[in-house]
Amino acid sequence: MKRSLYSAFAVASTLGAAQASLYYIPDESQDSIPLTWSVGLNFTWDDNVNPTSAIGEDEAMSVNPFVGLSFVSISPQTTWDVYARIGAIYYFDEPDALGSEDFYTQARVGVNLTHRVSERLRFSSRNFVSYELEPDYSYGFATTRQSGEYLYWSTDNSVGFRWTERLATYTGFTLTGLDYDEDVSSQDRFTWTLYNQFRYQLTPQTVLTAEYRYSQMDGDDLASDSEEHYLLGGVEHRLSPNTIFIGRVGAQFRETDGPAGSDNTSPYVEATVRSNVNEQFTVRGFARYGIEGYDTVRAVGLGFYEFGDRQTFRLGISGDYAVSQALSFFGGLDYIPASFDDGRLVSGFGPAGVGSLDEDVWNAYVGVSYKFTEMLYGTLSYNYTDTDSDFANQSYDRNRVSVGVRAEF
Repeated sequence: MKRSLYSAFAVASTLGAAQASLYYIPDESQDSIPLTWSVGLNFTWDDNVNPTSAIGEDEAMSVNPFVGLSFVSISPQTTWDVYARIGAIYYFDEPDALGSEDFYTQARVGVNLTHRVSERLRFSSRNFVSYELEPDYSYGFATTRQSGEYLYWSTDNSVGFRWTERLATYTGFTLTGLDYDEDVSSQDRFTWTLYNQFRYQLTPQTVLTAEYRYSQMDGDDLASDSEEHYLLGGVEHRLSPNTIFIGRVGAQFRETDGPAGSDNTSPYVEATVRSNVNEQFTVRGFARYGIEGYDTVRAVGLGFYEFGDRQTFRLGISGDYAVSQALSFFGGLDYIPASFDDGRLVSGFGPAGVGSLDEDVWNAYVGVSYKFTEMLYGTLSYNYTDTDSDFANQSYDRNRVSVGVRAEF
């Protein structure tokens, strides 16, 4: 029983708390990996680049050089997982949109630590920082096209304790920040969250969970501050040695500050699954539904409105299939429908309130990777994005084709 509980202990809580990706399933690495470097170059054709504006279409070609590193160190007590990637985007012809530039930087760094103090006690810390232009929908905050370069960071720190052979708890806090450049207003956010999760080992394959979260979000400019409470029950089930499912369902209570603030209650659902179907095929997926506090200030007519109730569903699916040791295919799909209600005028002219505005985002990609030598890889990918929005100048479609090469050593 002790080994089973500790295996479940590794599949820690905080699926819905601040993580670098909604795909994340927190099971620890099993093997140490020596320091690995990667250097590469991608060329991308974009038929609607327009990186800082949703008005008009602008076709452009860009080059994306990058360098990265990763390593995993495992000892009987401590596991380190470190990765980093630094690169740039250079447009051969500067996009026409007002405020656009021909050069953008991008970087991602992650440092994860698990320290096993004893058989019963462990400490976990997950830390992630990115600075980039294109939104990554798996972060859980992007809905429409990019507004500009942004800094996104998160840190999640928790203490896990096994009280009995079957009962354990995880208690921790998360901090998350989203900061855009100065010309993007009312979109910056800072969030801190406290959480506590009870975990009960029902069977060697199944853990039942009960969780409470308290969160405060600080808005920027026209965006109000807010606080949230979550009451969640869930299950973590290992369907097979290679397939795991984590799901939680419950209620979310959100209160927006200010003279015209609002109180809203919503069902809350989050789930993620990962399956190594066989040695060749791997599939991952996530889903989340609830009220989100990102991108809540929108232009409607001649005024700006803050929406206190923005119900958002996020679905992501990705997969990899290895045809041979040299040839593999990959692909994925994101679907994000959002409904905006309880809009109140915060700037400009217009009615005091608006609501019932919808926005749907589809993002899909497919690609192929080929291993030329032990060190050299080539990739070819296609990405399609489509947004249908009730907000003015926010509907668009976009096609991107990328070809690249990288070396790993």
